[in-house]
Amino acid sequence: MKTPAFNAIAAALLAALSTVSSLSLAADSVCQSRAMAAPRVIDLYTSEGCSSCPPADKWLSSLKNDKTYEGAVIQSFHVSYWDDLGWVDRFAKPEFNARQRQIAAWQRSRSVYTPQIVNNGSDAPLRSLFGFGSKPAAPKSPAAFNVVVAGEANNSFRAEVTPANTYEAWAAYWTVTEDGHSTKVRAGENRGESLRHDFVVRQYVTVPTQRGSAKLRFDAGPADPAHPRRVNFVVFSPETGKPIQAVPLAC
Repeated sequence: MKTPAFNAIAAALLAALSTVSSLSLAADSVCQSRAMAAPRVIDLYTSEGCSSCPPADKWLSSLKNDKTYEGAVIQSFHVSYWDDLGWVDRFAKPEFNARQRQIAAWQRSRSVYTPQIVNNGSDAPLRSLFGFGSKPAAPKSPAAFNVVVAGEANNSFRAEVTPANTYEAWAAYWTVTEDGHSTKVRAGENRGESLRHDFVVRQYVTVPTQRGSAKLRFDAGPADPAHPRRVNFVVFSPETGKPIQAVPLAC
């Protein structure tokens, strides 16, 4: 059983390691961020071919100006299983379909749907997002892992991960999201609509299961000044899919 004294020692060690990691990454980085609290990860599964999705897209865009979501990793995964109904979503990728199916499997569900909001690895009722209930709650516990992420001038990013429990298994992924995309839909369920998208996932790269500390590297594509981006790094449990730690970096 973990005692209060154990928890205090672990927190102190993580704080010390965080300082060391920050110093080691700072020398040649152009931007840097680290996790200071428990993670908050909001995923939207959506499609330009789904007539029910535009309100969810609009809600997700509103989070840019919502201070209660500062520091959260927010991601819009466009799925491709609507593409055969008349409109091919240019942001959709098969790996996003696979990710949504994996989340359903972790939750012991046999079905996937759009629009779907996933809050910290759990399905979030849509009624809670559009004024019919409370918003997905933000976690209040301190960080369980120390994670520092830094960006370099050549679009290369580094992450240093230090778990409090060196025997705990963890996995991770990187995403690059972009804001300010728009599409004039000319076919399918949303024919004639002009859709705006923010937090659109443009790159998604997974990291296999690890144990103990690790230093990881990720190469992002060139940034597009017309579409502000965020590079996100999320550590999660390979058993449940629940995020353990998450760091967004606007760089």
